[in-house]
Amino acid sequence: MFHPSRRMFGTDGVRGIANDELTPELAMNLARAAGERMQGGVVIGRDPRRSGDMLAAALQAGFHSIGVDTVDVGVLPTGGIAHLAAATGASLGAVVSASHNPAADNGIKFFGGDGAKLSDEAEDRIEARFRKGAPWTRAEGGRIGMRIEMPEARHRYVEWLSTDVAYSLRGLEVVVDAANGAAFRAAPELFQRLHVRVEEFACEPDGTNINLHCGATSPQELARRVKGRIGLAFDGDADRLVAVDEAGIPLNGDFVMAILARHLKGQDKLRHNLVVTTLMSNLGFLHAMRSLGVEVLQTKVGDRYVLEAMRRAKAVLGGEQSGHVIFADRASTGDGLLTAVRLLEVVAATGLPLTELRALMAEYPQVLRNVRVSQKDRLGEATGLWEAVKDAEASLNGEGRVLVRASGTEPMIRVMVEATSAQRAAELADGLAALARAELEGL
Repeated sequence: MFHPSRRMFGTDGVRGIANDELTPELAMNLARAAGERMQGGVVIGRDPRRSGDMLAAALQAGFHSIGVDTVDVGVLPTGGIAHLAAATGASLGAVVSASHNPAADNGIKFFGGDGAKLSDEAEDRIEARFRKGAPWTRAEGGRIGMRIEMPEARHRYVEWLSTDVAYSLRGLEVVVDAANGAAFRAAPELFQRLHVRVEEFACEPDGTNINLHCGATSPQELARRVKGRIGLAFDGDADRLVAVDEAGIPLNGDFVMAILARHLKGQDKLRHNLVVTTLMSNLGFLHAMRSLGVEVLQTKVGDRYVLEAMRRAKAVLGGEQSGHVIFADRASTGDGLLTAVRLLEVVAATGLPLTELRALMAEYPQVLRNVRVSQKDRLGEATGLWEAVKDAEASLNGEGRVLVRASGTEPMIRVMVEATSAQRAAELADGLAALARAELEGL
């Protein structure tokens, strides 16, 4: 069960071990809390985890019990669920997925009727109502909500993605790694529709193999398979993309955004010459944008914060190093399949392979250490750690940086260090990680 003093919602919804922390009872009451004052329906979809059916059914039951209809789109990428929520006039979209987490985990995240993730304030209101508990609104008779199937959901999503493609992709060759996740049907179908030659990898989900040695967080096997083609790796819910160039070298979200930003600027379509990223973006990305005369606005980690900043600044491109990329002209959330189409458009438009396009950006060595702790919420009290962070930053003398933060989705502290040498970055990261573990477990 979620601790009463800790916020349930992380940067990407409510997550936990399925049927342990994240139970059907919790899902049902979360739906009641989210839908109690709603006027319209809810679009619900999921990734193919074994626990997905159970939790999606519980969400539906919760919504139905308070008189809210649900539209079941089945297994579909997060971007598709967000798009259909907006396209159908729903009041809410709900995704049952733990994204890149292991198969035993699952999660629930909500989207508004505009297809964007809910704000922190909206999530806080849902959580407050959830924690208040019964009595719940109770619908009876003809007011009870109903489940409506949408068997054409994937077709509608793929059709939407395949429209407004500015360049022919015919003849391009890709290897698609769907992470045995939500894109296992939609991604191959999309690229075949666009006349791209496709080889499929990790497109055979069995409910337990999602993200297992595959996908955006593990592109190594895909890198071995590309053999002169372009690799496209998605995560479990396919809201992020990590590409692999023709030589088998992965390109994270920073590289992808750099390539897209230069192309949009060259077409005079990069509004305000601005890109929005998070604090995790590599210094190499910042330097590349500076060389192009592109301003970079940075936010805290989480694609919802990127979108909020994009809307305030009226930017058209933003995203995260992890592979979430948002195109304000097309969507209100990260969509790995849309990102892949846009990246392939640049390849088609320029006639250049990714191996050349990526040369725009030189990546600083970056080391990330994930420290599992039981008290991540007390990070601010770790005074010794913060003193060590200041010392580490001073030692880099402007040629690197340090970022320490609590994970928004897992019980972890993330320590990231960039430096001119990988060895120096690793030394500093290891020292800070050890200190974080010792201090937080000692509080």
